[in-house]
Amino acid sequence: MTPDIPDLKPISREGIAAALQKAHRYRLLNDSVAAESICLDVLAVDPGNVDALVTHVLSISDQFGGSHSGDLARAESAAAALKDPYANAYYHGIICERWAKSIVTRHLPRSGEMAFAWIEKALRWYEKADALRSPSNDEAILRWNSCVRILQRDPNLREREEEAYVPDLE
Repeated sequence: MTPDIPDLKPISREGIAAALQKAHRYRLLNDSVAAESICLDVLAVDPGNVDALVTHVLSISDQFGGSHSGDLARAESAAAALKDPYANAYYHGIICERWAKSIVTRHLPRSGEMAFAWIEKALRWYEKADALRSPSNDEAILRWNSCVRILQRDPNLREREEEAYVPDLE
């Protein structure tokens, strides 16, 4: 490691359950940076821990648009580690939906068009998750409906219109 920065200390396997409880608590307290750190500690000891993987995805996407701007690529990489096809699709949808919401809050030029494209991407992921879900699991449908309502409520979230080319005749 870097000479001025101490090495990370590994947690024990026995401490994983308590660590994940803390990660969930930190997310509830809006301290997603601490929650993400805990998830990384758990994943260093147990790379396939599904609860840690899911909480990791959520804690990164909690940071979208905040002072610790979450990294879209990092969130997508974390979701890709989910081996279950349903969970993979569902959490990719969550990432796209949250990224869209973060774009809207930034008030950038054409943010409505960019957010619309990300909502569409979220809908495609939720549709894929819906096809893979168990009969009693309506999570993807609930997220789908939430995205549709976002589009219904905000007239600025629209598909990008093609601009006609107007030649400069001067």
